[in-house]
Parts: sequence; structure tokens; C-alpha cells
Amino acid sequence: MDKKLKIAVLLSGTGRTLDNLVKRIDEGKLKAKIVCVASSKTTALGLEKALNYGISAKGFDIKNHRELSEKINGFILKYKPDLIVLAGYLKMYFVPEGYEFKVINIHPALIPSFCGKGFYGMKVHEAVRKSGVKVTGCTVHFVNNKYDEGLIIAQKCVPVFAKDTSEEIANRVFEAECELYPEVINLFAENKIEVKNNKVYIEGE
Repeated sequence: MDKKLKIAVLLSGTGRTLDNLVKRIDEGKLKAKIVCVASSKTTALGLEKALNYGISAKGFDIKNHRELSEKINGFILKYKPDLIVLAGYLKMYFVPEGYEFKVINIHPALIPSFCGKGFYGMKVHEAVRKSGVKVTGCTVHFVNNKYDEGLIIAQKCVPVFAKDTSEEIANRVFEAECELYPEVINLFAENKIEVKNNKVYIEGE
């Protein structure tokens, strides 16, 4: 049965992905309710946006990633989210007990290329531009306490042209992210994702 999935959103920056999720919910295109937002920075613009949206939100300035995760989990788990959604969260996130395969992230490249520690933001698109590849995109994957190594759930490709700047690549990839992330969250809401034998199976594929 379809339901409105309760999601907690984690961010570190401007909250562009949060904006997109809120927009899709308002349009009736995303079967979710954002129950809380946590940020790895108390000064993140995304935190301010969350509060303006009327969403319970809190920021934390803690350098140690494990301690940061513990503090964030202490905040978000009170809201009993069905799914934890990383949306431009730039720190290592340690999955809380009982939330294995209930935490997802979106990466602005086609994993296993251009991913891992140090590959975030514009650094990814600059590396893509310099490499000469003809295709890039975005990847939604499970979070597993290692940078970008969780099981891949879905990917969306976009072309790369020789004349592209890193900014043009970034814009094209972000457009793909805005489509793919809500699609995957809806799959969770519709209970269409299953993990078996270290692979992700999607109903109907």
C-alpha cells in the first residue's frame, strides 16, 4: 500500500535538494513528509530554509564525524523517520542501529567513477570535465559507513560535451538529481525496493 513516508533530511549547505523535495511534496509528486532536518553546520542556509518551511531543524558544529552522527541521530530519531535522506551532507555519516538499508544518499556522478573521499561538490564535475568522459550522471545508493560504497539503488545518465564547463556539467547533473531522488523515495514509499544477496532489486525491473 502506498503511504506517505516519514523522512529525515541531512544537509551541510544551501539546501537545494531540500527545496526540490519540498516542491515535489507540495505538487503531490512525492509520497513523503519531511519530519525533521539536521545540518552539519549551524550556519548552513539549508537549515534556515527548513525552519522557514516550518520543519523542525537543528544544526551541529562538531568536527568528529562519529560524534556528529551520534548527536544528529539523537535529534532525528525522536521523529521516528522511515527513511534518512542525505541531501548534500558532506560528512561521514554513521548509520544508527536498526536503520541498515534505511539511509540513502545521492552522489553527483556514476559510482564507482568519481566518488569516494574528497569527491564532492564541484570537485566531482571538474574531475569529470578533465577526464574526457562522454557521460556522467548521478547515483542514489545506500549509506554504509564508508564514503560512496553502499549498494547502488538507481542511476541517471547525462551527456558530457567537449565544450562544457564544470558549471554546465553540474547544472545538468543537478537536473537529473531533481528527478531521480524523488523517484527513488517514492519506490521506498511503495515498498518496491528489496535487498537480497548484496544486490538491490526493484519491483517491475
